[in-house]
Amino acid sequence: MAGDWQRLLAPGLKNLGLNLPEVGEVKLLRYVELLARWNQAYNLTAIRDPGEMLTKHVLDSLAVLPFVATGPCADVGTGAGLPGIPLAIARPEVRFTLLDSNGKKTRFVTQAVAELKLGNVEVVQARTEAWEPPVPFPQVLSRAFASLQDFAGLAGGLAAPGGRLLAMKGARPDEEIAALPGGFRLLAVHPLKVPGLDAERCLVELEKQA
Repeated sequence: MAGDWQRLLAPGLKNLGLNLPEVGEVKLLRYVELLARWNQAYNLTAIRDPGEMLTKHVLDSLAVLPFVATGPCADVGTGAGLPGIPLAIARPEVRFTLLDSNGKKTRFVTQAVAELKLGNVEVVQARTEAWEPPVPFPQVLSRAFASLQDFAGLAGGLAAPGGRLLAMKGARPDEEIAALPGGFRLLAVHPLKVPGLDAERCLVELEKQA
């Protein structure tokens, strides 16, 4: 039935320790519906099933919520709006800039932001290394974007001195950590547990040194 997958959201949020207002839960479900519909024509994600989208995209994105601070946040290589849109729904007080060079994907993200009435989101179509923000970000986030070395090299220019780079990864990437370029230091590797997902996840937290 169409509504079966929607019933995965409430227990998933509970397992993550998140208590969102009802309007937030409605927007998360609406986002999955939009993604599933647009995906039929635009191939935004290899995942087709809305229930899998909810687990592997939405709950996976929300697993990093405790590590997102209150200052403005750039989501680089956002693709279909991940993790930026779920995080922006859950944290309406935080300004998110969603950055991607793919016009097809940024068109979807722009439409989703409009339909979900997310006033705390800006969408930018540009290459990460080529875009110059008006003000550097205190936090820059990525999900399945690139190696840590490439992430620091390409997205590090968006971060303010002392700012944090947050990279969502699968298993702990020790080889990538060892290959970090100068000017960045490892702050922590946070293990993540995504409800309904039997796979390793972690968040690598870096600092851009002054």
